[in-house]
Amino acid sequence: MAILEIERVGPAHRSRPIAPWLVHSDIAAAEAETRRCPHYEWTPLRSLEQAARRIGAAHVALKDEAARFGMGSFKALGGVYALGRTLCERVGAARGCDIDLADLISGRFAENTAGITICCASDGNHGRAVAAGARLFGCACTVFLHEGVSAGRADAIADYGATIVRIAGDYDDSVRAANAAALTPGWINISDTADCPDDPVPALVMQGYSVMVGEALGQLEEQGVGAPTHIFLQGGVGGLAAAVIASCDALLPADSTPVFIVVEPESADCLFQSAQAGAPRSASGDLDTVMAGLSCGEVSRVAWPVIDATAKIFMTITDDQAVSAMREAAAGSLGARFVCGESGAAGIAGMIAYAEKYRGDLGFHADSVILLFGTEGATDPEIYEQLVGNSVGQAA
Repeated sequence: MAILEIERVGPAHRSRPIAPWLVHSDIAAAEAETRRCPHYEWTPLRSLEQAARRIGAAHVALKDEAARFGMGSFKALGGVYALGRTLCERVGAARGCDIDLADLISGRFAENTAGITICCASDGNHGRAVAAGARLFGCACTVFLHEGVSAGRADAIADYGATIVRIAGDYDDSVRAANAAALTPGWINISDTADCPDDPVPALVMQGYSVMVGEALGQLEEQGVGAPTHIFLQGGVGGLAAAVIASCDALLPADSTPVFIVVEPESADCLFQSAQAGAPRSASGDLDTVMAGLSCGEVSRVAWPVIDATAKIFMTITDDQAVSAMREAAAGSLGARFVCGESGAAGIAGMIAYAEKYRGDLGFHADSVILLFGTEGATDPEIYEQLVGNSVGQAA
């Protein structure tokens, strides 16, 4: 485990907005369009009272995304929204009119969407979301998976009618394969990462994630807790972290900016390495981690400027720490009993590890309000049972 603290200027001295592609109006638009999707509802915000007592904080809350759209992860928000918005622009231009997600869902433009193939690279969850969106909007779909993606996660994507293409290598190899396929006429790549900082699609994905952040902040307010003082964020390519940071920048007063802590696997630490170097860098490890959704070697150039300007602490955790957090969630020892997948547990593990290392000045205090994101449930039930020792049904 490693921890890196970055000196930051106060929010009053920082330019706002931190992300021009995710301001208040973008969040409102994403929320309005997402509400049009079938089965949309807020996911739970769980109070982890025992965890708060253990680390000496006033409150610990976890936004539990295990039931999001029945797809098991927060990725459902970004993949479906980005695909819908991209199709609205493409089909609207072809038909010479403005359309929205409701028009696509209704099948009114099925003759247009049927001729489009959607593709993406994935570690599992993003591909499942994109495949579900493609089926919802009437498109064909191809998802590129590297050899480390489990059969269970591949099957979950295929269940939505997507064609699975296996790629030798790691996640970054599957990204390159999807980018190449998207050059085919009639194909669109709904990617959650990009080498170009101006790529609009990853920005749309992160706008979709903002719906989750708005829900969480609203739930904290409803519960009388107030704004978070600390937010632990899973790493990966940086999309989640940048979306949460930018959403908080847009939705919270400038004097309520939380401390953002980015958590990554030791073997997939591209954000940690980038923060240490002050510029995008590759991960130092071999990307071999049980935290499959965070097994990324390259930083998204769309997300990185936001993280670089704001995140204060970067830390890495071991697989054992993530699995321990999964087991605590299943056992209810954090203050609530819930199912949390390998990548979803990374924020919990990071919070516990940070609290154990820093007690006193650098630790949490009696006024600390900590927000975590349980970004996934058991997206591969077989792997979950192997790691936790209980089935999903026993833990829920």
